[in-house]
Amino acid sequence: MSKMKTSRAIGFRSSALTLAAILSVITISSASGFSHSTPGGTSGMVQVASADASASSVTEVKIDNFAFTPGVVTVKAGTQVTWINHDDIPHTVDSTQGKFKSAALDTDDKFQFRFTEPGEYPFYCRMHPKMTGKIIVQP
Repeated sequence: MSKMKTSRAIGFRSSALTLAAILSVITISSASGFSHSTPGGTSGMVQVASADASASSVTEVKIDNFAFTPGVVTVKAGTQVTWINHDDIPHTVDSTQGKFKSAALDTDDKFQFRFTEPGEYPFYCRMHPKMTGKIIVQP
């Protein structure tokens, strides 16, 4: 009888661990398919929450070795900019003007923002404030 209880207990633990592993994979998979962004509110600026690019051009900024590359990007209005974290530690992308703000981006996570109004948009990493960059939007 005690062998049967031990066998059931081991089977339950194994099943619980398997379920936890599956839920972790599902959570990670679903999180990587979406842009990490928080709703911001300015008329004329729209944050994009999908990984698909629209008809407008798309520009990438890499985050690597504690730097945004390129550090200054010039784009036309309507361009979607995608930041990709290639570092082994988390980073953020935050507008100094409060126009956009990402969640913490782990390795290979992305943040996207579509710039619709001309102007200059400086940004930085909240966790590493010396990491800075700028998007210049032309009409």
